[in-house]
Amino acid sequence: MSKLNILIVEDESIVAKDIQQSLRKLGYTVAGICSDGEDAIQSAEELRPDLILMDIMLKGEMNGIEAATQIRDKFSIPVIYLTAYADESTLNKARVAEPYGYVIKPFKEIDLHTSIEMAIYKHEKEMDVKKERDFLYSIVENKDSKDTIFVKQNSRLVKVKTSDIFYVEALKDYVVINTANARYTIHSTMKDIERKLPASDFIRVHRSFIVRIDKIIAIEQPNLILEDDKKQIPIGGSYKDALTNRLNFV
Repeated sequence: MSKLNILIVEDESIVAKDIQQSLRKLGYTVAGICSDGEDAIQSAEELRPDLILMDIMLKGEMNGIEAATQIRDKFSIPVIYLTAYADESTLNKARVAEPYGYVIKPFKEIDLHTSIEMAIYKHEKEMDVKKERDFLYSIVENKDSKDTIFVKQNSRLVKVKTSDIFYVEALKDYVVINTANARYTIHSTMKDIERKLPASDFIRVHRSFIVRIDKIIAIEQPNLILEDDKKQIPIGGSYKDALTNRLNFV
């Protein structure tokens, strides 16, 4: 794994040099040293470090909290605060920028190392979640995806054709999507699944079941039967009329 590239933002030159030395001893690369908030923002944009160590009480017009807030919003770079002020008032103000940790000065190298590694781990996990969320949003916005849905299985997103789905069953806080060859258990609600499946092809026939209409081969009150596996699905009383209206009776 490549060395982490870390930007130091500290207006006391002696302290900054001490931090730089500690980082190098710990195996990190120092991208640069800044002494004020404006320079920190510019350096973050130019250097794109993996992480920033930011002194809260910087001299000048912009303090570390303001600089960290802009860096978070513009570049999504994790920031750890360096502070000699651990009082509740200071920490409450610092939380606004959603830092990834705090290191109290004077610090021990083990504390610095632990804070950095935890911040990087947390940031990577958040980026993974963001990527997955953005990917799902892109699927929803893609009109060509109406014939497929993506379900999470063992940390993977699996594409499932809606034409392959036989029925969906509620199971406490989960729903089970059943195809001819697979079952996908996901944390969701029937209402949410019903909204995502094409209404022209699926119908809810029971508070615990949604079925694909073209998979129905027979109705034997109070159940309907699906093709292939001959699965019997109960028909709920409040859903009976809606089902009757959707099917062609002669």
